[in-house]
Amino acid sequence: MDHATETEVAEAAKHLRSLNQGLNEVLFGQEEIIELVLTGVLARGHILLEGLPGLGKTELVKGLSKLLHLENKRVQFTPDLLPGDITGNPVLQEVAGRREFVFQPGPLFANIVLADEINRASPKTQSALLEAMQERRVTVLGESHELPLPFFVLATQNPIELEGTYPLPEAQLDRFLFKLEIMKNDVATLQRIVSHRELGTEPQVEQIMTAETFSELLALVRRIHLPEVVANYIARLVDSTHPQPSEESAQIRFGASPRAALAMASAAKARALIHGRTNASFEDVKAIAPAVLRHRIVLDYNARVDGHTPNSVIAKLLATVPFQDSPTPKNLVPA
Repeated sequence: MDHATETEVAEAAKHLRSLNQGLNEVLFGQEEIIELVLTGVLARGHILLEGLPGLGKTELVKGLSKLLHLENKRVQFTPDLLPGDITGNPVLQEVAGRREFVFQPGPLFANIVLADEINRASPKTQSALLEAMQERRVTVLGESHELPLPFFVLATQNPIELEGTYPLPEAQLDRFLFKLEIMKNDVATLQRIVSHRELGTEPQVEQIMTAETFSELLALVRRIHLPEVVANYIARLVDSTHPQPSEESAQIRFGASPRAALAMASAAKARALIHGRTNASFEDVKAIAPAVLRHRIVLDYNARVDGHTPNSVIAKLLATVPFQDSPTPKNLVPA
């Protein structure tokens, strides 16, 4: 595959700046989160947004669908939600003079699916998303149905400490490219919200680009060059998340999967495009690594008791894993 040219990247970066500005008019004071959401979508990944209720997670997702003019549907996850409520169900109808079951698509059949408060649904319903997120299709009564492309699941969840929540299983967490943590607003941002928002009204945003233009951007991301040295850094960084005789990784019980390395490579290329570069860099990897890894590593009991978190362990790994692997000195190479 040929690499993206500087002209193509510059034009794409201009579109993406407009998209970024539009999202910043929807969600105030969350510039870093917004760039990561754009990065994840350009990398064709699903995104998990975690934060307390009322911080704008839902508005961010709805604003993104309006700016891109893509079909979106929202599913409010509740304990009584059934798998068929999101995938769709066969319905008995009269066809050509006889009654037969006809599949009626559920809300998963959209370009952007907002899975609101996903961790309030039962594990059985959560698992119904697995095939859709990985295969971009659903299977009902043995029959497969392809989902529209592009297809993204942007899920929100409340912190597990809140009552009435069910932790997502590791297999489903691994399907999310990013896990983003939305923090509370500072005083200046709250003042801006109070001055420019009315309770019960949605932010007004206009379409930024066509679906065709967005599809071209998705294709361009794949043509961003990933240098071998950066690919090697990604491999060593993911490998460092597995238990090894080092102070940082000794706190980890289970490390990240190969899917994490692929996610990191795709996200690094997407971030490079956003910043108008034809090559992914070490800095791109460092910028997106916490979002890729924080939901893919499991700390051991002692680390959690000592107050360590996935974020703190990842920060140590990023500080200790060098950009380039040190070559073995010639005098130490076996004859």
